[in-house]
Amino acid sequence: MGPVTCDVTVSSDGFCAGPNQSMQFPLGEGAEKLHRWQFEQTEENAKEIAAITEASAFIMGSHMFGPPSGTHSTDWTGWWGDNPPYHAPVFVLSSHPRPLIRMDGGTSFQFITEGIHEALSEAQEAAGERPVAIAGGANTIVQFLKAGLIDEMRLHIAPIQLGRGEAITVETIETHMDRYSRRETPLATHVYYRRRR
Repeated sequence: MGPVTCDVTVSSDGFCAGPNQSMQFPLGEGAEKLHRWQFEQTEENAKEIAAITEASAFIMGSHMFGPPSGTHSTDWTGWWGDNPPYHAPVFVLSSHPRPLIRMDGGTSFQFITEGIHEALSEAQEAAGERPVAIAGGANTIVQFLKAGLIDEMRLHIAPIQLGRGEAITVETIETHMDRYSRRETPLATHVYYRRRR
């Protein structure tokens, strides 16, 4: 089996998503600024961007898949249009069973109602020797951290403050993982962690 990895971008005050997620603001209000480092400084951050795309299977929570809280549609196929960026199987933690969704580009969404261990087992089977990535959101990442299931984590800290939203703090990560490297670029500080043995 390959490693279990996680990349997450947070604000300097520890939020990986802003408040009031909606169709207009899929990441919550103000949170699109978190990811400027991935789109505006691709050369400076090429190593980290490449690492995100190494995974051959992904796991995400139902809030990351969407739709916004308070709306429910069995026709919903995610935020990303007909060709999502994953190009691999995505296992969505859910309390509602749904049929498998196949998208353009090789992405599929499979809904797992049995919890994180079942999702990881299925993702590892799909990925083989390649990495499985825990894509988010905050609650899903924290569940995997507390269970000791993430082998390597790359925390990307953007120099903005959101004030509120979905939080994942350095303190939470460092309770479960050991820091081994840090690198700064103008739009993000990249902090690398390994699972504590």
